[in-house]
Amino acid sequence: MTRALATAHAARRPRSTALAPQAIGRAATLALYDELALSPKPGLVTLTDKGSHADMDAHTFMRSLFALRSYFVRIATLGAEGAPFQALQQCGIDAEARMLAATGGVNTHRGAIFMLGLLCAAAGAASQSGRRLDPALLRDTLRARWGDALDERARRASTLPGGIAARRYGLRSACAEAAAGFPVLFETAVPAMKAARARPMGRQHVLLDTLFNIMAVLEDSNLAHRGGMEGLRHAQRAASGFLAAGGSSRADGMAAARTIADDFVRRRLSPGGAADTLAAACWMQRLGLLGPALSAP
Repeated sequence: MTRALATAHAARRPRSTALAPQAIGRAATLALYDELALSPKPGLVTLTDKGSHADMDAHTFMRSLFALRSYFVRIATLGAEGAPFQALQQCGIDAEARMLAATGGVNTHRGAIFMLGLLCAAAGAASQSGRRLDPALLRDTLRARWGDALDERARRASTLPGGIAARRYGLRSACAEAAAGFPVLFETAVPAMKAARARPMGRQHVLLDTLFNIMAVLEDSNLAHRGGMEGLRHAQRAASGFLAAGGSSRADGMAAARTIADDFVRRRLSPGGAADTLAAACWMQRLGLLGPALSAP
């Protein structure tokens, strides 16, 4: 076969739709950095401030990110291999231990280990189906493979602060959110990010508006743990008001976001669940599931 014929033959072959675990895991690490680098964020750690946290800063987060790089690749591999939930759970437990060792016992990414880890596993599994990965396939795969196990886990009493707050106030826990296929991620964050991308606005504005859309609806147990139901509802109202006034793209949008951030610090509120959900949306963006890559601001 001549070189020209070989090239033409290769061009006619369908391209593989599978994503390698390395690509899935790398996108997760980069997405967590995307979330960290976004500023101003209400009550959350950024590259330049600690938000509402006295025990962590950007350096703590970066140590955590480096410690978790292999975890996201490993759990995506487990997903591709059809591993049971128990194997994913043990992988997450091991990753949490590495995170705590790297940060001196500070919980920087426990929620992301759970949420992004499950999504990486689902992406690994879905990539073996022969279908092109998209948000719907990702969600369907997560629920089909591990929905029952997640539902069973959600019925157990959690001893973590967020789980205790969720039970106390009757909120949907992180496990229950996962068992339902992360509805806030797929039904709020993904459409919000797509809508923001369609407007003439910079990358940071897209991410900030997506974050506020998440905050407006998520029953964030991190907020409830720190501020009770009053703190959670205050945060939801602040986010809804920010969006109703035009979001980050209006003339004073970033200044308004900074005002809200300062208010959250005074109240010691930190929407950690919303941050994890934003990182998950950034991960899908990194994998090309929401359209072409966003340009830097």
